[in-house]
Amino acid sequence: MFRDILQNIVDNTRGGVGAVLLGYDGISIDQYLKPVEGIDMQLVAVEYSNILKEIKRTAEILESGNMEEVAIKTDRYYVLIRVLNDEYFIAMTLERDCNFGKARYLLMRDASKLIEEMA
Repeated sequence: MFRDILQNIVDNTRGGVGAVLLGYDGISIDQYLKPVEGIDMQLVAVEYSNILKEIKRTAEILESGNMEEVAIKTDRYYVLIRVLNDEYFIAMTLERDCNFGKARYLLMRDASKLIEEMA
């Protein structure tokens, strides 16, 4: 059920490589990955979950509001993270020539579907 939603997001975004639904503990709930050389999406998601916990904690300390989205740009990929709730988030990897705006839109639009499936 989660995989279908993740696949829809990745396949409908030009440059989409994969998406992982996981908890802040780094444990993957489900994922959809296209076969791409040189990237371990599971490892990317786990490592970024540690960073995301720190960003979330910093936002709380600064009382700047709830974290909703984080974007990381490297020379090879974008990693777009969409927070679902206090326990889960989606990490999506995109190629550099992607449609970044559409990825953001689809993650925001389908976040509620993933939350409903968790209930």
